[in-house]
Amino acid sequence: MKLDLSEPLRYLGVRGEPDPALSTQLSAAADRLTRSVTPRWLWRVFPVLHRDEGVVLEGAGLALPGGMARKMLAECSQAVLLACTLGAGFEALLRAEQARGMARAALLDACGSAWVEAGCDAAEEEIAARFPDLHLTDRFSPGYGDLPLELQKDICAVLDASRRLGVQVTDSLLMNPSKSVTAVIGLAHHPQPARIRGCGFCSLRETCQYRKEGKTCGS
Repeated sequence: MKLDLSEPLRYLGVRGEPDPALSTQLSAAADRLTRSVTPRWLWRVFPVLHRDEGVVLEGAGLALPGGMARKMLAECSQAVLLACTLGAGFEALLRAEQARGMARAALLDACGSAWVEAGCDAAEEEIAARFPDLHLTDRFSPGYGDLPLELQKDICAVLDASRRLGVQVTDSLLMNPSKSVTAVIGLAHHPQPARIRGCGFCSLRETCQYRKEGKTCGS
């Protein structure tokens, strides 16, 4: 696994080439993070049932309501529930950086967001290798589109993420540890088009500096 430094720059709202000083500081933060913390993940596969009330994952006791899940899993006979986290190790590292300066902490926080997504990418590679005859959809998470954020609790419960990864969801629906992700990935017998594009699907849409300026990042 490798951390693509363009991703934390995007989280930081940096457009174009960063100045050399920022690049050096970001590289140092990324190096501290990747040497100290490794993303951990777990996943399970469930049959997909298409019902009037939405998509049901058989054996999970979980329904995925709304049009997004229905669209994403329309051609899928199975779906994966995924959880990935940087764990408490990242929280300890972030507190240490905050003691040294908030600018350093901001760089590490952006790197952490990118690093947990890199963990999700690695998990996808593992899933694809386990099911070489199937095709993965884009992964999508609670809070994307019309998929309720409340489903994070259900996904963590189904995966036993609290015991196995130390991941919990607070009453205010925040993930703890903070750099944790839950997601759904469909498995189909035919190649699946990329469907997760645009601001409507982005987890940063409410705080995005690009949107505040009337622009997009192009993702």
